[in-house]
Amino acid sequence: MSFEPKQKVNLDPPKDDPISAEYLSKCNGKNPDYPTYVAIKGTVFDVSGNKMYGPEGSYKIFAGRDASRALAQSSLKEEDCRPDWYDLADEHKKVLNDWHTFFSKRYNVKGKVEGATNT
Repeated sequence: MSFEPKQKVNLDPPKDDPISAEYLSKCNGKNPDYPTYVAIKGTVFDVSGNKMYGPEGSYKIFAGRDASRALAQSSLKEEDCRPDWYDLADEHKKVLNDWHTFFSKRYNVKGKVEGATNT
């Protein structure tokens, strides 16, 4: 996985704002009044500019939730879109860390999921 974007992305300084799970769930790409967010390991990324996370996108399953486990397992299954990942094999944990790095080079960090224990 290449971590560097093809074109330079000017990112805002990462924020550390608490974001409730309830608010995150509203940021699922379906409501134009809310941004589109994906959380990985408790970190909330703003993916609003990427149609892949919108209602018709291939990755819409990840929008509005902490999808750590699904990303670690390269899964698009609803039941895998959850924050817990500690019990995964080391190779899946590496994949998850790679995704976190990939997102952090492309999307603004908006905060942390309130009460997240999977950081």
